[in-house]
Amino acid sequence: MATTKPTRNPAATTEAVKQITYLAAALKAPRITEAATRLADQARDAGWTHEDYLAAVLEREVAARNSSGARLRIRAAGFGAVKTLEDFDFDAQPAARQQIAALASGGFLTEARNVVLLGPPGTGKTHLATALGVAAARHGHRVLFATATDWVTRLTDAHRAGKLPNELARLRRYGLIIVDEVGYLPFEQDAANLFFQLVSSRYEHASLILTSNLPFSGWGGVFGDQAVAAAMIDRIVHHADVLTLKGASYRLRGRGIDSLPSIRTTTGQTES
Repeated sequence: MATTKPTRNPAATTEAVKQITYLAAALKAPRITEAATRLADQARDAGWTHEDYLAAVLEREVAARNSSGARLRIRAAGFGAVKTLEDFDFDAQPAARQQIAALASGGFLTEARNVVLLGPPGTGKTHLATALGVAAARHGHRVLFATATDWVTRLTDAHRAGKLPNELARLRRYGLIIVDEVGYLPFEQDAANLFFQLVSSRYEHASLILTSNLPFSGWGGVFGDQAVAAAMIDRIVHHADVLTLKGASYRLRGRGIDSLPSIRTTTGQTES
């Protein structure tokens, strides 16, 4: 015996839509109204159960919220430019492809692990750090991005205002902090100590991504104290994935320049 599709009562439908609109507004989920209206005919024609219809409407709302939330988190992160893994040229860094793909899933964030990207200028460290940050934001994590010098300035301002503990506690609520360009400029002792406190406050609590043009052996010169650098590196790499990028700067491609001066482990010295 064939089943008869329920007939549609326009007046009742109009009243139901009004009620859905009111309830959606009360729930602060206005997109539910659009999804409920758009899917209603499809549900009737396909013979969906009430449960199927409700699940479909709520699924649209959750997807829209996730997309909107990700955009807000990406905008709030402070990226210099938004870059994604899809845009990265892995042909220039084939050894990093598999490891970066694993990191993009965001598992390292739930384990409060760190990521360190080392390598010469122009090898894609900032691009990858940013892209992992974007992926983290899409997974629902709050992210902040700044250069090492900008982080030190921020911590210095908080310290001078007597609010450093509060600032460090607030930053721990971010699932990921990205510190770009460690090593491009040396730090004074006070600045190095503040940076050490940032690293220590996040140790085994929340993740860091750091990029540096120097190997770890050169960080003592950056922070002006081998003991501080050693203690910092110990905390960073205890739970970390360390990737070393190689090759010439992509910015020099096609310009007839084979390489840039490399940096020795002692800052201020270069070699050809």
